[in-house]
Amino acid sequence: SHDAHKVKVEYVSANPTGPMHIGHCRGAVYGDALANLLAFAGQKVVKEYYINDAGVQVDVLARSAFLRYREALGEDIGAIPEGLYPGDYLVPVGERLKDEFGDTLMSQDEAEWLPVVKEITMDAMMGMIRDDLASLGVQQDVFFSEKTLHLPGNEGGNTSRISDAIDELRDRGLVYDGTLPPPKGQLPEDWEDREQTLLRTTDVGDDIDRPLVKSDGSYTYFAADVAYFEDKFSRGFDETVYVLGADHGGYVKRLQAVAKAVSQGKTEMSVRLCQLVKLFRAGQPVTMSKRAGTFITLREVVDEVGKDAVRFMMLYRKNDAPLDFDFEKVTEQSKDNPVFYVQYAHARCASLFRQAQRELDEFDAEDAITNADLSLLTDDGEIELIRKLASWPRLVQAAAKSHEPHRLAFYLYELANLLHSHWSRGKESPELRFINADERKLSEARLVMINGVQSVLSAGLSIVGATAPDEMR
Repeated sequence: SHDAHKVKVEYVSANPTGPMHIGHCRGAVYGDALANLLAFAGQKVVKEYYINDAGVQVDVLARSAFLRYREALGEDIGAIPEGLYPGDYLVPVGERLKDEFGDTLMSQDEAEWLPVVKEITMDAMMGMIRDDLASLGVQQDVFFSEKTLHLPGNEGGNTSRISDAIDELRDRGLVYDGTLPPPKGQLPEDWEDREQTLLRTTDVGDDIDRPLVKSDGSYTYFAADVAYFEDKFSRGFDETVYVLGADHGGYVKRLQAVAKAVSQGKTEMSVRLCQLVKLFRAGQPVTMSKRAGTFITLREVVDEVGKDAVRFMMLYRKNDAPLDFDFEKVTEQSKDNPVFYVQYAHARCASLFRQAQRELDEFDAEDAITNADLSLLTDDGEIELIRKLASWPRLVQAAAKSHEPHRLAFYLYELANLLHSHWSRGKESPELRFINADERKLSEARLVMINGVQSVLSAGLSIVGATAPDEMR
């Protein structure tokens, strides 16, 4: 319906200066699963990635790529100078520049080649990031470029979306020219005692008013945040969620202040922080990467253990608690590996329907499910399973409301545990087995319960973003 709650979840938004690392991975999975959960709970969700393509780091990236271009032309560039990006992921970009321009860029001034190289490099980086995300099963609906906020271009006028947003807030009395008090304690080197263009963020809950324009006349990163939120608000979202790394904790107050100022309190806004991930292999810490040198890339982890294990385990702790991820643990086939345990429960359910096909004459699942007599399910283990199933809809609503997709991962594990335990009891006590050809009515009632378990496991795994296999070898 058109009056469904419209929510925008912005997540990952990693700086497009290289491949995604394992730290980005948790925010990507949490944001994606949260968006899936909100959609499953009936909200209208847009998944978005904000590309930081306007900052100084993009110029540095382009200069780093230009160096790789010189290398592609046969020059010996030696060690990568301090301050440039050393990663060999820029080597293919150098090759691409050579293929496209031959050696013509060499005769140009930096002012001439920089914008060209910047565009091609950004395109290559975003291509790499999208591939990384795709390997994790993350597909976002909108990739929003920060650069578009800085560009002139409103009906041929020379204003930008940032200047428009600032003008509008100035008209509402929220932007003024004034000086900021010096920060308490040690004066930072970049502190300026000068009149500045400030947003009255203290009116809406921030500690200090925030500068919008730097001393050289360019806009602050914060000014872009203001214009970006203005854009989100104009797209009609009832709620916006930002998923950030825990190192961005300092932004929370100012982002909430922006939301209040721009939307005049009309839109809900929440920031969710994801804590760090520590990697282990059989209990030993892993820090170095074969490919990227200094950090482990997201892709290395997905390539080694698979998307399902990564997605499930990244949700096996609450987002704001630190998470330990052990390569060995998540690939073993045991009860201690929640991913395997839950997927195996789904496969077991599917196998029971195959067994019913073989052992019960003319078994028709649809028919059996419609006509079964559920009052025959009286064993404590069965009642417990049914009770667990009955709590699923409420769990989904509560997890959506509190933005806690990890609750689903825990629930799925508990449901799988009940199924496996009951299965084991059937080994000791044949009368508890799910299928018994002599007890047709009872078998059909039990299969209705199994069908419920299977469909909840399948729905839960799809929100988490992992597959629900019908068989496991």
